[in-house]
Amino acid sequence: MQSGSHDPGKLGDIIINLKDAESYELGTGTQIKLLRYSEETGDWVLWVSMAPGSTFAPHWHLGPGQYFVTEGELIYDVGSAPAGTYGYEPVGSRHAEARCSEQTEFLFMGQGAVAYTEDDGSIKFIMNHEFLRDLAAGISQPDIS
Repeated sequence: MQSGSHDPGKLGDIIINLKDAESYELGTGTQIKLLRYSEETGDWVLWVSMAPGSTFAPHWHLGPGQYFVTEGELIYDVGSAPAGTYGYEPVGSRHAEARCSEQTEFLFMGQGAVAYTEDDGSIKFIMNHEFLRDLAAGISQPDIS
């Protein structure tokens, strides 16, 4: 992370404008802006931008997650979430895939880990505050698509 830039792991108050947040590619067509992660609670907040045709690999929520779609439409096995939609994903939710067919943007708030899985159900990698901390530190991370 650059000196004087946004520190998403900072304790205390955080104010960050999206235009000032660094963008990271996490898979083909998927960019995130890491707004916050907490070493103390394991919570994290992302701004997610998905190009048409982008997907998330199968995954399993080991902690709850919440999202709000501001543009486009997120489509996954529990339904469609067009712009203006709030969604909640409880602990234990499993999704075979999440995708979009148009430019889609949403705020995602994770409370704990998400396990990305292989087709056979084995765990490919874990996305959590440590994954995001390492991403912000410049350590390469797996492709979520």
